[in-house]
Amino acid sequence: MNLPGEVRSAPALEGTALVTGGARRVGAAIVRTLHQAGMNLVIHYRASGADARALAAELNLLRPDSALSLGANLLKADQLALLAAQAQQHWGRLDALVNNASTYYETPLGSISESAFDDLIGTNLKAPLFLSQACAPALRQARGAIVNVSDLYARKPLPRRAPYCAAKAGLEAITRVLALELAPQVRVNAVAPSGILWPIDDSVEEARQAEHLARVPMGRLGGAEAIAEAVRYLLSPAAGFVTGTVLAVDGGEGLL
Repeated sequence: MNLPGEVRSAPALEGTALVTGGARRVGAAIVRTLHQAGMNLVIHYRASGADARALAAELNLLRPDSALSLGANLLKADQLALLAAQAQQHWGRLDALVNNASTYYETPLGSISESAFDDLIGTNLKAPLFLSQACAPALRQARGAIVNVSDLYARKPLPRRAPYCAAKAGLEAITRVLALELAPQVRVNAVAPSGILWPIDDSVEEARQAEHLARVPMGRLGGAEAIAEAVRYLLSPAAGFVTGTVLAVDGGEGLL
């Protein structure tokens, strides 16, 4: 029972979490949040090796031998299997998988190339499915959990991004299928963000920023921490009876 005015701390987490695309932006926020909650972190990267190693070093200063970085091309099935094995091997267990890595760019109809289609479907749908499959034995043993990072636009059409929207819709579908297939040992959920961060190159003009924010009932961006906290909740004991759900973290944009 909490006394009046008492702040209840977030429940502690334990074990090892593998976060794909964990070196920067939303991925790095998820890594830091789970580490602060008590977990050991495997930080996956593809091209951001320096950032991943720097983040692991930062976390290891806070708590020795609590983080490591592993590189892998998620479009290569053999590298997914190796990544899953290495993630479990270092601390002898794997308790959580966060499928965060994603590619996102415009593909207007009439200019969709096969390579762009394969890349967007590969990173946003194929890789999460095959990595979940590779991690499933360890996650079953640990009675762990998977969290997929989806998107509001899995359910809301976004012009000029048909492959991306299709991939995220498929990701939500496999979230529900895997929740059934891996129960009761492993819980599988997803987070569906929108309006979290502006592009990394800050290429959105002020007028377009204002136009976007006008569509968000909360009237602001959520920030990477909003997604990180949603992931932490879905991995926590507080969500122990939650599986097969997609948690919208979009400031209400999906309501409009």
